[in-house]
Amino acid sequence: MIVRRCAAVLLLALLAACGSGTPKLAKIPGDALVLAFGDSLTFGTGADPQQSYPAQLEKLIGRKVIAAGVPGEVSSAGLARLPGLLEELQPKLVILCHGGNDFLRKLDDVQTANNIRAMVRLAKAQGAQVVLIGVPKPGLLLSTAGFYEDIAREFRLPYDDAALKKILFDNELKSDLAHPNARGYARLAEAIAALLKKSGAV
Repeated sequence: MIVRRCAAVLLLALLAACGSGTPKLAKIPGDALVLAFGDSLTFGTGADPQQSYPAQLEKLIGRKVIAAGVPGEVSSAGLARLPGLLEELQPKLVILCHGGNDFLRKLDDVQTANNIRAMVRLAKAQGAQVVLIGVPKPGLLLSTAGFYEDIAREFRLPYDDAALKKILFDNELKSDLAHPNARGYARLAEAIAALLKKSGAV
């Protein structure tokens, strides 16, 4: 009886550990396209184009990464832009890093969350897997908006909420208050590559 109880407790612990880990993705074929979608953080503002995170990520994961970042874009504009790119490129994976300009313009968090949630749905409807990158709000503590984690949990997405926060807290990794420099983008690319490996995507 005691052995049976111990086995049950161990099984529950293992199940809990599995549930709390990084969600798993299907491995991306070597010839597949990855779409890095977002605003200036994806564009690479503050560094040369070849030093943006998508350009550096491409070298780390051995897949073609298309940089689709538009500086200054708010999430509603991103939501309007995404369907055309999904149809044109047919990516197997979308790395979504959006919402920073909504925070800078003090737009409604609920609407921003709904826009990002809609982007996730669009990507998944086109057959793409999604990885979500949390964007910190401006301020002394640089805390990441809580809705990113909610969306990641809702859709079982691999999610990073720490990389940008750490980079933008370190003056040596920034080009200005809101953007990394080349070294900062390298750190972001490394964090995303590690997340993709952990999820099984590469």
